[in-house]
Amino acid sequence: MFFGLFAINLIIGMMSLLILPERYFNDTIIIVFDHYHEIGWIGSYPFAITFYKYTGLKFLPFPILTLIQYPIVIYILYKIGIPSNFDKFNLKNMLVYIALMLTALYMSMPTKEFITFLYVSMIVFLYKSDKTPRFKIITSLALIFCFGFFRQYYMIIPILAVGMYCATFIKFKNKAFGTVVSGLLLTMFLSFSHNVVKGEFLSQSSREGYTDQWKKDVTSIIISPIPQNTWYGESLGIVYGFMAVNVPVIEYLKHILSPQILVFAIYQLLLFSILIVRLSRCLQDKKNRQFELWTLLLLFAYFMVQGVFEPDLGTSIRHKMGFLPLIYYALYYDHFRKKVQPDA
Repeated sequence: MFFGLFAINLIIGMMSLLILPERYFNDTIIIVFDHYHEIGWIGSYPFAITFYKYTGLKFLPFPILTLIQYPIVIYILYKIGIPSNFDKFNLKNMLVYIALMLTALYMSMPTKEFITFLYVSMIVFLYKSDKTPRFKIITSLALIFCFGFFRQYYMIIPILAVGMYCATFIKFKNKAFGTVVSGLLLTMFLSFSHNVVKGEFLSQSSREGYTDQWKKDVTSIIISPIPQNTWYGESLGIVYGFMAVNVPVIEYLKHILSPQILVFAIYQLLLFSILIVRLSRCLQDKKNRQFELWTLLLLFAYFMVQGVFEPDLGTSIRHKMGFLPLIYYALYYDHFRKKVQPDA
């Protein structure tokens, strides 16, 4: 099943130019042509431009590029492991099947998500290694923080993850819900602090500017119900953004006549539902499931960061594919845990 899907999706990826609308290649045009001379080492666009230029990948036809990038992605997932029940048509497997297809499409062109995928996969292999638990956890947080050279907001992820971990020691009636809410409150605090230091909230320097520029061209754009230039507007905007990219019920109703957006909305809703259930189970046995817990905390921290910075549903699910190694590891943790030493 795993390699059959690989073969099918490889063909789909090679045909991406015939399948995807032109707007899906906006980032690729920037990376390949670098019209504004952004090449450099700091920032997602500058680094991606540098990466594709000096590897020579940007000069390849897209079908050939797909033959290079997508097999690398699949090989990484193969090395992480293939669950013994991967051929069963259950909800979890179906979400992964769809993710593999989406990844094939996104990896069929020069993309920042290929770089993110390679980097994030190091955390999974670190957790699967025989290093001490403390070393694994501290190093994983440091790796995410250092990835801030690529996207600055990645530096917020370990802060939120540690904050949510501390919140797990509070006696909430519903620990999973309490942990997520604590993360959102910490996100608000960080945004307020940014406003004190820089004079603007986090969303004002990212999503708000994008939505003002592209709201006429992007159907699934995320716009807060009220302006985010006040503390209460920013608070509502952070919660609304988090819900929009992870539990998109409102977005589902807003775009009920747009099938492609509904597919994205349903996918994100189902993925979030499975992960929140796993987090709830994990919190009942933190000692013996600590790597699963930290994997989930990193993912939920990333989802919260997406709620602040992601401008639309399509972009949010595309960026999630860059974090697919962590998502894949979290979904199939029980299978992988049997193959490594106990967490503690």
